[in-house]
Amino acid sequence: MNMTFPTPFHGAKLALFVGDNLAVILRDDRDDIPWPDCWDMPGGGREGSETPMACALRETREELGLLIDPNAVVWGKRFDSDLGDKWFFVAHLPAQVARDIQLGDEGQRWVLMSTSEYINHPKTIGPLGDRLRVYLNGESGD
Repeated sequence: MNMTFPTPFHGAKLALFVGDNLAVILRDDRDDIPWPDCWDMPGGGREGSETPMACALRETREELGLLIDPNAVVWGKRFDSDLGDKWFFVAHLPAQVARDIQLGDEGQRWVLMSTSEYINHPKTIGPLGDRLRVYLNGESGD
């Protein structure tokens, strides 16, 4: 995937398909974080001058212990946010990668969840479900 990344941006998320399912993380249940106790995707805030993709891949390594080859990222799109632009990426990995996932120091646990279960779950982070729908509906990336 060859895309240019305008700056600034606030953060990036990765919809990580492991086989047919998404690897998602149940956020910590604390009052001092956004979306406590909700199902999240790997990703987070920008550090230094990293690109959006570098941000999403670094956060995935920190949160799920996976080093993702940037070539596994098949789609990405910028979304406007009150805090600044946010990027949403999609990567597909084989199902056997699930055995290599190790939860980092954030979150209560991780699971593999179908796309429909994620989109319809009452504890899904709404904007992420919306962004996933954009990808699933076949809209072109940036």
